[in-house]
Amino acid sequence: MIIKKALVSMLGMTLLACSGHAEEPQKEPETMANYYTRQTRINDVMNDPAFGDYGRLIFPVNTGYWSGTTLEQLQLTWYNYIDPDKTVEVCNYLRAYADNCFIDIYTESEKLANPELRNTGLFFFQPHPLPHSPEGEGESAPFAICNAGGGFSYVGAMHDSFPHALELSKLGYNAFALIYRPGDAYEDLARAITYIYDHADELGVCRTGYSLWGCSAGARMAATLGNRANLRTLTGRADLPPASAVIMQYTGYTTVSQYDGPTYACCGTSDGIASWRTMQNRLESLSALGIPTEFHSYNGLPHGFGLGTGTVAEGWLQDAVRFWQQQSDATAIQSPPRLLERGLGGEAIYSLNGTRLNSLQPGVNIVDGRKVVILKYSAKRQ
Repeated sequence: MIIKKALVSMLGMTLLACSGHAEEPQKEPETMANYYTRQTRINDVMNDPAFGDYGRLIFPVNTGYWSGTTLEQLQLTWYNYIDPDKTVEVCNYLRAYADNCFIDIYTESEKLANPELRNTGLFFFQPHPLPHSPEGEGESAPFAICNAGGGFSYVGAMHDSFPHALELSKLGYNAFALIYRPGDAYEDLARAITYIYDHADELGVCRTGYSLWGCSAGARMAATLGNRANLRTLTGRADLPPASAVIMQYTGYTTVSQYDGPTYACCGTSDGIASWRTMQNRLESLSALGIPTEFHSYNGLPHGFGLGTGTVAEGWLQDAVRFWQQQSDATAIQSPPRLLERGLGGEAIYSLNGTRLNSLQPGVNIVDGRKVVILKYSAKRQ
């Protein structure tokens, strides 16, 4: 099991490995960056005519779990480090691509029979243009489905899945953020996987090499459907390929099976809801079964840190993408940039148990895969 920063340094662009026609990535409209601001009212976003009927799904439909009047003031139950600038960026992206960013995964007849299905759907974050993308054959990129947490009481997408999907799209991936029914979350994720697979050609995505991402309750969803036996049971399909990687944040999920997929997990050491030791123990059990794993814990962080911008966890998404790359032959992303921390030469620093640190500490540190022993006045590399 890997508990330190991935050592693979991939330069430039990894070529597309999944063939099939895909439309050219759309260019960002010039107005995307500033249509909404921090002072924009949340209700004005939800009721913007550009979004039609799905604008209400951008924020939790279970209104008792969020508060705030403007985008800057948004607060979500159980979450920390909500970034107002990222909230604004997400909303501007969705409006810029309002005509094709939302996908119904259930038919109209199904929704008539069960009105709760109207509270579901996929927000599609399509790959951004890449500065050094290869010319020529149109080949489709793999996809990721991001599942927000919310304690199976609501869907905290604005902090826990929309930002992740947006960042993945910037790396060249097709990224989907699922809005699900908290009481039928696994059913909705199963339907989303099936829908994307069945409509891969029209969506311009690769059917294989996909990953499932989740935070808190969403991480339980990703792990459950990332198990190939559960995938077959919950979808009723034998033709669907399993996820090439499962990416999990801060959850107490403990189930272990030989059918689980390769798993990356991360958590804060001050999480009072999901213990980082529980996550690490599960990954050690998966590793003992021969399943590829990677674990990171972040010193002092609480539950629900999302992308971790401005914290010791910043850059975890790039680590997770590298892990995904390593598990799949169908990668189509720009190699993630390395975020350098305060090591001897700017490298990332970890303790022996995989906890990411802000700075070198007395004793044994892991700096970019090497042991660094801090004595009283000097550092000695091994």
